[in-house]
Amino acid sequence: MFAQLANLPSSIKQYLIITGNYWAFTLTDGALRMLVVLYFHQLGYGAFAIAMLFLFYEIFGVITNLVGGWLGAYLGLNKTMNVGLGLQLVALAMLCVPGDWLTVAYVMAAQALSGIAKDLNKMSAKSAIKYLVPQDDAGQSQLYKWIAILTGSKNALKGVGFFLGGLLLTVFGFVGALVSLIALLSVAWVISLIFLKGDIGKAKNKPKFKELFSKSRAINLLSAARLCLFAARDVWFVVALPVYLAAQFNWDHWWVSGFMALWVIAYGLVQSQAPRITGQSDSNSHSVKKAYWWVALLSGVTGILALLMQFDIAIHFTLVIGLLIFGGVFAVNSSLHSYLIVSFAKNDGVSLDVGFYYMANAIGRLLGTVLSGWVFQIYGLVACLWVSVCLLIAATLITFFLNRIRLN
Repeated sequence: MFAQLANLPSSIKQYLIITGNYWAFTLTDGALRMLVVLYFHQLGYGAFAIAMLFLFYEIFGVITNLVGGWLGAYLGLNKTMNVGLGLQLVALAMLCVPGDWLTVAYVMAAQALSGIAKDLNKMSAKSAIKYLVPQDDAGQSQLYKWIAILTGSKNALKGVGFFLGGLLLTVFGFVGALVSLIALLSVAWVISLIFLKGDIGKAKNKPKFKELFSKSRAINLLSAARLCLFAARDVWFVVALPVYLAAQFNWDHWWVSGFMALWVIAYGLVQSQAPRITGQSDSNSHSVKKAYWWVALLSGVTGILALLMQFDIAIHFTLVIGLLIFGGVFAVNSSLHSYLIVSFAKNDGVSLDVGFYYMANAIGRLLGTVLSGWVFQIYGLVACLWVSVCLLIAATLITFFLNRIRLN
């Protein structure tokens, strides 16, 4: 097996290293998210207080995507990826302290580092793939496939991370769980430092800091649609749903983390199969048209789910089955978007455009996370779903205007 790996083309080897980094990081990130939600809910924190623990995680994700795209083009994507892995190790270590130290401010600071680490890692991984495929029509199909596999497998592993977080919390406690995650991520970091090439993604013409913001109308519209799309997901998924399952369904840590894990795993598997579901695209305009119809479908699915929940129709069945359908349709939307931004991005300094796009993604997550805690605490889960519907309608309208732009 090792001989076969050694004989692989260089681009495939680098893709495997990048994907392995992304997998290891995602596993720890998903586990940490579930650890924090369940542990602080167990300590008696309310939904809004738990949401606030992730405030800096999302805020610094916004800043990191913007500045990180410039750093990736200036220094090379290998450096930004390795810095991201190192910062996540620091964030995990910060939480391995006596319980009295775990104030809201302290946890928010640790989450800020984790947010920086996560978005450096994601921006680096997705930007780097553009340099590993040819720029012809066949390369575009390969790009869609590789992006779908990377994104889908990442989200499947995030689901495993959710389950792992609940399991480790139950078996080893909060600090023991964190130590286990540090050991896992340290191995990936060492491998990345040794084997990841040093020239991936470094722009030939050094980018100026003022180039952080995209001048492309297509990228701006796609970024706005992404913002609404992920705010629509997180407004009911991030805080409201796990707290609702624990409080209303009386599920324990195992059930909540297990269910969330299975949902995200299934979501990731659908994402990885998106090219088969939507069919390969031979042009950006064709892919945008598909993105429009899929986000319109997602708006309808979420509206039906909100109506059924509003009128108390088979709540357990409606929520579980509705969440699965939502996840499948959302996964295709996300995969199409992830492909489009890498395809739209200019070849020299691709991380600038990708970083700008994922800054919008981070703003959407930030908005969704804050609304998830606030709306749920005051109005409940059904209100979160209606907010999600409004955001998805906005994403549909934005994608409609994107569809009217002349693209290749």
